[in-house]
Formats: sequence, C-alpha cells, structure tokens
Amino acid sequence: MSAQTPGLDAQRHAAQLAFIASGAPLRLGSLAGFALDLAALQALQPGDAAVEALLDGGLSARVYRLQLDGRRWTLKRARATALVRNIDGQTAFLNELQRRIDLQRLKRRPGGELRWAGIVDTQFGSFRDGLLLSPWIEGEHVDAWDERRLTQLLGLACELWLEGLFEWDLCRGNLLDDGRQLRLFDFGYMYRFDPRCQFSSAGRGDDMPLFHPAERFESRCLCAQLLALEQRGEGDAALALFRLEKELALEAYRRMRSRVAARGATALVLAWLDGITARWAAALRGDLAGLYLAENWRSHVLDLDDDLRGQSCTPMTLRRADWLLAALAEQGDALRAQGALFWGDAALDAAALRARYQGLRAQAQRYQIGAESDTQAC
Repeated sequence: MSAQTPGLDAQRHAAQLAFIASGAPLRLGSLAGFALDLAALQALQPGDAAVEALLDGGLSARVYRLQLDGRRWTLKRARATALVRNIDGQTAFLNELQRRIDLQRLKRRPGGELRWAGIVDTQFGSFRDGLLLSPWIEGEHVDAWDERRLTQLLGLACELWLEGLFEWDLCRGNLLDDGRQLRLFDFGYMYRFDPRCQFSSAGRGDDMPLFHPAERFESRCLCAQLLALEQRGEGDAALALFRLEKELALEAYRRMRSRVAARGATALVLAWLDGITARWAAALRGDLAGLYLAENWRSHVLDLDDDLRGQSCTPMTLRRADWLLAALAEQGDALRAQGALFWGDAALDAAALRARYQGLRAQAQRYQIGAESDTQAC
C-alpha cells in the first residue's frame, strides 16, 4: 500500500458519508404482520400504551421497550446528533444497519441459528427512518464474569473475527445475559476486514497488531471489573479472574488460529497470533502478575484514548486515568520492564509520563457526558 492510500478507517468514513449524502435507502426485514406500521413506530412517545420504558443512555440512539400482543420488543430510534463527536459516532447507526444485514445473512446459513445464538435477531430496520426493531432480550448486564460467560463471549468474538467482522465495543452496556446465553445486541462499532491477511479493521489492517478480540473485551469491559475488584481490596480475586480469562482466551485463540490457517491466512497473521498465544502461555506458567500489569495498562490507555477522541467520557474514564497515574507512580519501572508502554510513551521519562497522563485526565474531566451513560457506554 502506498503512502497515499487511505487506511481502512478513512475508506470506510468516505464510503459511509457518501452513502448518507446519496439519499439511497437501506432497509432490513419487514413489518408485515407486525402490530404497528412504520408511521406508528415513528410516532411512539413515552407514556403511550405500547411503551413500557425509555432507555435514554445510548450514545447514537434512544431505546424504547415495547409491549405488543404479549411480547416485548426493542425499538431503537436514532438520535438527530450522536453524542460521540466524531465520524464513527455520526455514522454508527448506518454502520449498525449494515452489520445487521451481514449478521442476518450469517444466521440464514445452515447451522447459523445455533452458531450465532449470541447475536440478537432483527425484525426490521430502516436507515432513512432511523429505526431498528428487534425482539427484547430478557437479561442483565454482567457484573461478575464466570467461566460460562467468558467462554461464550470469547467464542462469539472469535467467530465474528473469523467472518471478517471486528467488534470494537465489547463493553458492559452492549452485553446481556439471561442466565444461559450471553448476547451481543449493538453493532454500531463493528467493522469489516479480511482475517486472512489483516489483524483487524484498524490502520491498514496489517500494521496495528495491538487490537484483537480478547483485547477489545479486556479494554472495553473486563479491566473495568478488575479495577473495581482492586478498589474493593480484592486484588487476589482480580488476578484469579484474569487468569481464568487468559486460560479461556488461549484455548479460543488456538482454535481460531487453526481455522484461519485452514482458510489460507498469511504468514504475517499466523505469526501475529502465535506471538499472542505464546506470551499468554508463558505468563500462565510463570509471571502472570507482570502480564496483568501490562494488559491493564494497555486496556486503560486505549479506553481513555477512545473516550477522549469521542469526547464521551464518564466517571469510569476518570477511574481508569487515576489507575494509570497510580501505576506510573508505584510500578513505573515494572511497566518499562514488561514493555508495556506504547504510542511513544516508552520514549518519555517518568516526569513527562506523569505530566502527560495528568493532562489526559484533565481532558477527560472536561469531556464528561454524565454518570448516567457509564452503564450504556462504559
């Protein structure tokens, strides 16, 4: 790829903005036989008989819980202006429609319903009308990860990766569990890539090895729970949970590596996966605490950066920034020994690093969108 060729983000942004400007329709599913027609769905307001609740914490859409003919439904209505102040936020609703089309296609394949049991169905969607209608998922956000939940989450994320669908936002607010099945229901930040020759949809696809399915779960979800355990004085429990997640991730990645190799993956991709699994396996046999420090540093840095770029910071963003500052003060030498510093941080001395992250925390304070979004946008 030449220096002039735009990266995958820029290519996607250009295509999505061109589609929005074109005025072309994009629809999925049908309202045939549904209790309400399109006009009635657009006109629904809190207090109407069909509306049980309005969940207003979403950054790109408002969510209505409907009760119709004895069945519950989720109605997403796109915000006029997304609360995430960048192109990805502005195009998230369009992207979700595009990915739901992809996912419904996967579900129609032989064995697809079982393979994709962790993905919500879609009844109807229309980009120009700003509507998405799906069956309501009975379940709760996950506050305590166990083996079954971790296995389902990692399995689903790796299956998506194998299909060339990279989910960036595996956060608590986008996952529900009914006690048997964990489900993913928001796809505004799921982008396409080619797993045979690319790592993810970042950069050119093959130049940013930092991002992968387990990393996304850790950065957007798990490390926040580890932080909560630490702050309650349960450091041993945090390390035990981290060990369990890494053991399960190691199994999932070895399977993923075998399957992508059978599909003709390049030597670059296979070496990248081998490097990840070798590092995990070595830490599980030895210095797990060192990996814990490095992975948490990476996750908190990435999540802080993500929230700052979207100007969508929450109290959790501040807690992550505080963890980073404490880690620099208490374990700065260990971070360097682990090779945990990245994006130019390794070139900075201790004072410069502290000043940098103090400045980032101050930005996060200015970009607070409110505590009510901490659950939805974590």
